[in-house]
Amino acid sequence: MKSLATMLMSLWLLPVIASAESTFPEEKKTKYTQEQLAKIKSGGDTTTPKTGANAFSLPSSNLPMSKRLDFSVGNSFFRNPWVQAPATTDARDGLGPLFNTNGCQNCHIKDGRGHPPEKGDTNSVSMLVRLSIPALTDTQKKQLIKSGTIPDPIYGDQLQDFALPEAKPEGQISLTYSDEPVTFADGEVITLRKPNLTITDLNYGPMAKDVMLSARIAPPMIGLGLLEHIPEQTLKSFVEEQAAENKGVSGKLNQVWDVQENKTVIGRFGWKAGQPTLMQQNAAAFNGDLGLTSALFEQENCSDAQSICQELPNGGKHEVTEKVLNFVEFYSQHLAVPARRNITEPQVMKGEKLFTDIGCESCHRTNIKTANVPNRPALSEQTINPYTDLLLHDMGEGLADNRPEFLANGQEWRTPPLWGLGYTEEVNGHTNFLHDGRARTVMEAVLWHGGEAQMSRDKVLQLPLSDRQALVAFLNSL
Repeated sequence: MKSLATMLMSLWLLPVIASAESTFPEEKKTKYTQEQLAKIKSGGDTTTPKTGANAFSLPSSNLPMSKRLDFSVGNSFFRNPWVQAPATTDARDGLGPLFNTNGCQNCHIKDGRGHPPEKGDTNSVSMLVRLSIPALTDTQKKQLIKSGTIPDPIYGDQLQDFALPEAKPEGQISLTYSDEPVTFADGEVITLRKPNLTITDLNYGPMAKDVMLSARIAPPMIGLGLLEHIPEQTLKSFVEEQAAENKGVSGKLNQVWDVQENKTVIGRFGWKAGQPTLMQQNAAAFNGDLGLTSALFEQENCSDAQSICQELPNGGKHEVTEKVLNFVEFYSQHLAVPARRNITEPQVMKGEKLFTDIGCESCHRTNIKTANVPNRPALSEQTINPYTDLLLHDMGEGLADNRPEFLANGQEWRTPPLWGLGYTEEVNGHTNFLHDGRARTVMEAVLWHGGEAQMSRDKVLQLPLSDRQALVAFLNSL
């Protein structure tokens, strides 16, 4: 890593994090109760008071200055582009030859939410497409224990729509939409858009006839270290509580393969909770998205039918070193959740009560305490309000991708955290939500809920306009 010193000199974030405020602006204006302050600080003591366009890119507020250099180094590897090997920048070479992007921040823009390609876009950088085929043979079914899916024989488990100049991309994503109108009880009509996904310009032969496709946008990066350290027993208690309530909500934990531990553990990360840890999530993204190898994923992301990985130079056996993985893990664990806003506005308070009354809190959980983690003191024993249970839920046919992943079936998705939701437009310049970005507003996202959430969604349809506006105001306060 002989170019590390050079990168440290160019870090842009260090001056920002060094001056992070320790006092929340709201506390200066209003005398909040402890209960209200707990709501403002969704991430507990890690919550950042900073708002605005960089609200998702700041370190945990309780992270000591002695550790903020580690955060900044991790940010440099997350933000800066990786390049083709061989290169003088040997700490960041080995890109491709097949890839989706050359840097993590290109998908997680400002550490925030990706979006689907819109009209005029020449690529779909912050959206990718997962691929798999049904497990039919005994060998394939045994393989599911470790892989969770069976990859397409040629194109693997993810379409790479970019390539080095000497190679050809695997194909291109084509996305169109069909209109689906929904009518509220008072007569207002909202038109949802249903995505129609196809892959064009395949360069390495046909895909399997029974291939399953699933479009995914990049989720926000905030608060992930806190989610990682919610005790497993707490998550199991959510499963038990939902079953005991017998209200039609019955979440389950995904069971996935931990590469480092070499065993099956619970899944927490990804749209279907297909990854167990941030370390593995990051290493898998380096491999699948950027074509980079590491100690966790030592094979290039080419299939046996694609010789290009053997023909072009690479950056060595482990292009992403253990040191780099550790820095990126630390960075992704300590990205702070921004403070909630407007919590005492009457409309927001009304919306919060409606959120509870219509049953949304069954899955979007609050008041969760993280474990005691000796080597991550900033994340330890924090009481947080992530608005997720990290469980898989059947969301109905409307949201189904019909593609299983470990224990998640084709209609099941992990409850996404809602903290930071109201910052999406100012950070990322859009309000595209759900796993494929089909929802253009918060209300559209609500109306796509089905399956276990059908009853809550139907209650929303009955709400008068003023109540609907209050519900949206509450969600945008998060």
